[in-house]
Amino acid sequence: MVRERGLFPISERRRFIRHPLCFPLTYTVVKENPADTARAEKKSKSINISLGGILFSAHKPVETGADIVLKLPFQDKIFNVKAKVVHCAKSPETKLYNIGAEFHRMSAAYKVKLVEQLYLISEFRDLRSIELGKEITLERASREWIKRYSDRFRKLYW
Repeated sequence: MVRERGLFPISERRRFIRHPLCFPLTYTVVKENPADTARAEKKSKSINISLGGILFSAHKPVETGADIVLKLPFQDKIFNVKAKVVHCAKSPETKLYNIGAEFHRMSAAYKVKLVEQLYLISEFRDLRSIELGKEITLERASREWIKRYSDRFRKLYW
């Protein structure tokens, strides 16, 4: 069931802190019938993520309860994550559907948190390169990031 925002209030079910982060992803709805070949991969982007799930936008609604596979790219790697759609609501501002999905396993949540950290480190690298007036490597940016933020990250997620 797709719930339009405003018609049915979405109850507050948040157990985890949400982090706004926009990164590209693709998703595929997993059909119950394996013979169904209409499993087209659709492009999207994240809106926010948490340890429990992800919110992303889509041009078409996805049925609540549907299993999906998310592909989260970063540079030359792709992280595959299985999730279940827990809500789908059309945004009046963007006219896109905001799809909330819950991760099947904690290992999936940690994969997404890893991708989140990689994107943040990449942004940090860009900023440090501007500050220093020269390009720095992702490895150097990672070391600086860990030195500055690992304690904060540990307190938030462990």
